[in-house]
Amino acid sequence: MSEIRRHWTPTAVAFLVLSLAGLVGTWTFNAFAIVQMRDFIGDLLTSGPAVSSLTVDLLVVAIAGSVFLIVEGRRLGMRFAWLYIVLSGVTAFAFTFPLFLAMRERRLTALGNA
Repeated sequence: MSEIRRHWTPTAVAFLVLSLAGLVGTWTFNAFAIVQMRDFIGDLLTSGPAVSSLTVDLLVVAIAGSVFLIVEGRRLGMRFAWLYIVLSGVTAFAFTFPLFLAMRERRLTALGNA
């Protein structure tokens, strides 16, 4: 049992909790859409459970990505990694997270060449 438990770091547990929140949050609204016999694709353009499901989906991904960004930034010694999260409020997480991943690759390459 201790063999299994030691692999569950606080970060792994946080991602697992976010994963479960994403599952429950999105499928709750998906179930509403099914029960109400809504046009899921049509609702994406107007409103309804589909939009709520997508909102939960993107919110959980942004939170998980932010946790990853901070943890990975610290692990690799990337200064000001938190700034990507702050900038996502001004721009978009769809911009700052891939930008962080690009800078992470540069850092990994630099560490590999050192």
